[in-house]
Amino acid sequence: MMDNIMEYKGYYGSVNYSQADDVLHGKLLGIKSLVSYEGSSIKELKEDFEFAVDDYLQMCKDEGMEPEKPFDTEIILKLDPEVWLKASMAASSENIPLAKLIELTLKEKLQAYG
Repeated sequence: MMDNIMEYKGYYGSVNYSQADDVLHGKLLGIKSLVSYEGSSIKELKEDFEFAVDDYLQMCKDEGMEPEKPFDTEIILKLDPEVWLKASMAASSENIPLAKLIELTLKEKLQAYG
């Protein structure tokens, strides 16, 4: 996990510092809803982050909504036809879906980033 990311109940939040306001702040990552938090210390930031997640989940429950799942999104890829063909052939030879091949390739490429 990266040093500037927190996790709680399957939700991820950023950790940022505002020099102008001298405050730590962040927002939930991977969901469309804007859920933010702040604190004057790491301890306060973590507490407010966890409160923000709990508050978001309670609000969804109160309003009868299904909470968004982090990073539960689809992306559209526009690839060169030759790349698409080679990737499709590689996935077929591995007996896995093309989406899984893309995921595995990204994971391998991103290992250097933690």
